[in-house]
Amino acid sequence: MAQIKVDDLGYKPVGLAGKRWFYRLWEIIPGLTSWLIILGPIILSLTYPLVLAYFIIAFDIFWLLKSFRMSFGLVESYNIFKKAEKVNWTMRLEELKDVDGHLKKWQDKIEELKKPGLLSHSIFSKKKRQYEKSIEEIQRLGQIQDHKSTLIQPKEIYHVIITAVYNESIDVLKPSIEAILNSKFDPKKVIFVLAYEERGGEQTKKNAEILEGQYAKKFGGYLSICHPDGLKGEIKGKGANITYAGRIVQSYLEERKIEPENVVVTTLDSDHRPDPSYLPYLTYEYCINPNRKNISFQPMAMFFNNIWDAPAPMRVIATGNSFWLMMESVRHYRLRNFAAHAQSMQTLIDTDFWSVTSIVEDGHQYWRTFYTYDGDHLVEPLYVPIYQDAVLADNYRKTFLNQYKQLRRWAYGASDIPYVVTNNIKNKSIGFGKKWLQFFRLMEGHISWATAPLIITFAAWAPLFLNDEFSRQAIAHQLPVVASRILTIALIGQFITILLSLLMLPPRPKHYHRAKLIFMVLQWVLIPVTSILFGSAAALDAQTRLMFGRYPKAFDVTEKAVKK
Repeated sequence: MAQIKVDDLGYKPVGLAGKRWFYRLWEIIPGLTSWLIILGPIILSLTYPLVLAYFIIAFDIFWLLKSFRMSFGLVESYNIFKKAEKVNWTMRLEELKDVDGHLKKWQDKIEELKKPGLLSHSIFSKKKRQYEKSIEEIQRLGQIQDHKSTLIQPKEIYHVIITAVYNESIDVLKPSIEAILNSKFDPKKVIFVLAYEERGGEQTKKNAEILEGQYAKKFGGYLSICHPDGLKGEIKGKGANITYAGRIVQSYLEERKIEPENVVVTTLDSDHRPDPSYLPYLTYEYCINPNRKNISFQPMAMFFNNIWDAPAPMRVIATGNSFWLMMESVRHYRLRNFAAHAQSMQTLIDTDFWSVTSIVEDGHQYWRTFYTYDGDHLVEPLYVPIYQDAVLADNYRKTFLNQYKQLRRWAYGASDIPYVVTNNIKNKSIGFGKKWLQFFRLMEGHISWATAPLIITFAAWAPLFLNDEFSRQAIAHQLPVVASRILTIALIGQFITILLSLLMLPPRPKHYHRAKLIFMVLQWVLIPVTSILFGSAAALDAQTRLMFGRYPKAFDVTEKAVKK
């Protein structure tokens, strides 16, 4: 992996930020920090056990408060999600043809409702609810009218959907393409790109030809693009694949004289199935946003395609991952590109598409865009699902191994830390506080990922078993009890997660008995196991590999199996 390329954007490394040893130091720091935190309770148990006791109590209280905040964020996100679900996004696109006319319609509605006797004092009055709805619509349309000069009409928008394929079967790919065709959006305004790997083999090429024959005429444009194996300067992975495809799409659009700012590009994995409202929702938000070039649009990743078929540990991880993105969505300043995301074609041209040297091209794309636009970049949440597969292979051993490798690959996002540090030093246009606060959030997230489950589970017991003298003191025996009670209170947040997981669970397949729903509840007792074995362990593995310069040579593709 070409680590000294610092930013993948053609900048020449200068000063401290260009020193190989400095970049290498920041590759070591995340893993070193995590290991020191994990070994800390052992060392303090033998040297300063009382200090450790107070630290553990403070740490558990911090996580108690954090769990409440996360639970509130999840509930808030769920409410926004359900509200967005009720919106007729196709109708909203129609409104953009005549914003003034629709605004006047709602203003007239307000005047009608203001007539004496029509509004009841009861908060449950139908007229009162209509009045409040009218106010909301006037505010929304008023904001659009304020930026009317920057508004793009929906008829001018084209969508490019790039689906990355390694060697997945047609059984996986067909439902994903059908989901796009079933969108509440004109498929003739969609350019579908099947970006497949040469290294996927002859069968992958045959699958691409079969799919093109079946679906090419149903879209406004259809491209099957084979990414050659072994191109110089690339790591074998999704980023290199979709970048190769993106550059061909750029030429395709230029030949047809389609302006890149009128094109929205969504990247999908082979198992991703967009909700029917995704494209109209994305189109609406893109058309009305005056800063659209500086925005990444992030739908909600829902790992629910095969949630009933996956083993219990994978179901817990899949639901947890889905809910994590939902929680982050209500805090825009923390939201990052993840899996399926969308950007303007102009933005992708400005950033030279995605990184071809990172296995975490989605999250890394956030930082590439952030520095390209001197910090003027945000990720805008779209409260609509892109349904994805929970990890499922042919047998349990493969499933567990694939899940571990997937999470380790995600955790390799720690490789962004030296990238961010060096670019923070070089870029003088971004405010000091803004760029270093971003670094702190990135660093804290990866360190917590690797250490928090282990500290919460084991640290309170360390002084009791490792220090004979301290174990004879009352506080040594009280410490696990106090820590346990604090964490028991935190289970309130877990109950909220369980309730929402049941509310969002897709319909039960007919071949499963109703009794399986009981196991969908009982599975949550596995959280301590999954958070350690597939959370901390995977993150520590990734950070340790980065510490010792064991860079990945290829993207670990998660096997997609269809249970029949």
